[in-house]
Amino acid sequence: MFELILISALVSGLAILSAFMFHRFMLKHDAGTPKMKELQAHIREGAWTFMTEEAKVFAVVMLVIAAILGLIFYWEVAAAFLIGAVLSMSAGFIGMNSATLANARVTNAARKDSKSALNVAMSGGAVMGLTVAGLALGGLTLVIFLFRGSFEPSVLHIESKAVPFISQIIGRNINFIKAALIVSAYSMGASLVALFDRVGGGIYTKAADMGADLVGKAEEHLPEDDPRNPATIADNVGDNVGDVGGLGADLLESFVGSIISVIVIMLYVFVARNNADIQALLGEITNGGVFAAANYWWLIITPLIIISGGIISSLLGVMFVLMKKNKSKLQGTLMNGTRISAILTIILSYIVISLSPLNLSVFWAVVIGIATGIIIGYISEYYTSSQYKPVKRVAEADDAGAAIGITEGMAVGMISTFVPGIVVAVAITMTYWLAGLIGVAFGALGMLSFVGMTVAVDTYGPIADNAGGIAEGAKLPHEVRKRTDNLDSIGNTTAAIGKGFAIGSAAFSALALIAAYMWSAIGSVGEVKIPTIEIISNNPLIGGSVIAALFLGAMVPYVFSALLIQGVSHTANQMVREIRRQFKADPGILKGKSKPDFNKCISITSKSSLRKMVLPALLTIVMPFIIGFLLGRFALAGFLIGALLSCMQLAIYCANTGGALDNAKKFIEEGHYGGKGSEAHVSSIIGDTVGDPLKDTVGPSLDILVKLMSVVSILFASLFPVYPVIFP
Repeated sequence: MFELILISALVSGLAILSAFMFHRFMLKHDAGTPKMKELQAHIREGAWTFMTEEAKVFAVVMLVIAAILGLIFYWEVAAAFLIGAVLSMSAGFIGMNSATLANARVTNAARKDSKSALNVAMSGGAVMGLTVAGLALGGLTLVIFLFRGSFEPSVLHIESKAVPFISQIIGRNINFIKAALIVSAYSMGASLVALFDRVGGGIYTKAADMGADLVGKAEEHLPEDDPRNPATIADNVGDNVGDVGGLGADLLESFVGSIISVIVIMLYVFVARNNADIQALLGEITNGGVFAAANYWWLIITPLIIISGGIISSLLGVMFVLMKKNKSKLQGTLMNGTRISAILTIILSYIVISLSPLNLSVFWAVVIGIATGIIIGYISEYYTSSQYKPVKRVAEADDAGAAIGITEGMAVGMISTFVPGIVVAVAITMTYWLAGLIGVAFGALGMLSFVGMTVAVDTYGPIADNAGGIAEGAKLPHEVRKRTDNLDSIGNTTAAIGKGFAIGSAAFSALALIAAYMWSAIGSVGEVKIPTIEIISNNPLIGGSVIAALFLGAMVPYVFSALLIQGVSHTANQMVREIRRQFKADPGILKGKSKPDFNKCISITSKSSLRKMVLPALLTIVMPFIIGFLLGRFALAGFLIGALLSCMQLAIYCANTGGALDNAKKFIEEGHYGGKGSEAHVSSIIGDTVGDPLKDTVGPSLDILVKLMSVVSILFASLFPVYPVIFP
């Protein structure tokens, strides 16, 4: 049965090969005039410089953590961690490279027509989407293949190990299933890189964007991406390092987390398959309620095969978008491509689960996960698209002043949490009812199964945005900029849907990871049972500490978000001062007679964002240890649940507030309430800059926060005491 893993190996290879072919297709298109090529070269250089410097920071951190994992556990755990980190970093580089080669080609294609430009942008996005899916699945397949000796059913057991120095200090050994540690370490490597990419890239892109808008547009009334604005290139660079590199690493991490949560739970279920609790669970999710060595590999590898079906569906969805000849309904084409991927994923999941020992309750959990992701995405579109009332009300409020527009945008973001909260609550209830915590884990798996298409459509957005900047910088005819603006507007809608999808999937994935954590500190097979957390307990050592940890968990996302916003505002402050200095020192810049110093602005954002990403990353890694050692294992589970609940609501609020403020500005720029240059426009620019760090720095990073804390908790679960150390 182990041969089943060949399916995931072949499909991951197909995904990477397809990404390469889409990259070649994109490169066949001409990059345009010498000026367009020059602007593209500036953007590429800035993006490569930042991501290379970021990778140097990664390398040191990763090697230190790998050494610690090797010392505490085994070299295989350290190796899996490094594989996850390297592949996550590689996905970011590959996507960024493709995006920065696609942007000028999209601009040049827009000189012909919008559909040609869409095809080039979608090809660039498909490189990222299929690379993320292929590397994530291929890496996990490689890890299981390389260390298959630890996954064999005959050797699978809960083992106890003395850790040098640590066991003497805490007075006990640590317990774990080695195979669970290996896949969790792979996930942790991917998560840590994703956090660095999202935080560092998010601070970079929004600081540059705010500086460019506040001085260039609000003060000097320059058009979007005007080449006289010193921050223009830094802004376009930021689109790639934050919205392409960061996005790819983010969704790769979510993708991996959803898979390993199922595998970790299945490993503990197999080890304790003879326990009464577990036998009842097996009766709910398998045909005949049997989990024996004969069907072990089927149940472990089924998540990989479901994901393989999602990758094939994503590839077909991308092909549909590229082959569709309709030149007028471009947004409909993109949305239909996503719908086709979702429907095909459901069909293939049904086939896979029907062939496996699992019953259809697991299939319905997958379907609920997919449906939940799509619903949340469309709710996000409603609250952030200028086609609907919420954004139009924000634009109307901007006409009365910036403060009124911003508060209206905040209200839109807050109320937008209502329906997603209900949808996720219903979905979790239904998946839990169908198959317990395993049902929740399969719901997350379903939601992220066609991540290749999700990332492709989401990456398309920043490529189209860059294309508009190059059109403006190269002073191409107005109709070219109009076409790129239309593509960018579609990209804003797809990005909003993608962010909503990512947040919903993070909620499911994190809950599944928390469930996996609750099994990861088990000391013996006999102790493996359906996990419970006693919030109201007669045992004062548990109840009080769990409630306290819930509050602490709910607090951490706000502190984390504050550090990110401060990072953006401090960096943007430096940018604003630099842009004003250049305009004052050389009046010829605004007259178009002198060339601004783009590199100075790129340098400011690069250095500052790299410094500002360190503290949030440390907070994420350190907090599980503080809570676990001081308040104990049960309290840490409460802490993670508190963080999850807080993260989800805050992430939706931030993403949709920022999206509404951004698209209200674009709605005004289309000619409403006085159009460009009006007082309403200036108000909307200020509102957009307030929303920028919310939607593109805080919102996406919160997804990673709770998942990374959960994976860290899984790895080190048995190091923590059962009861709080603050009690005698």
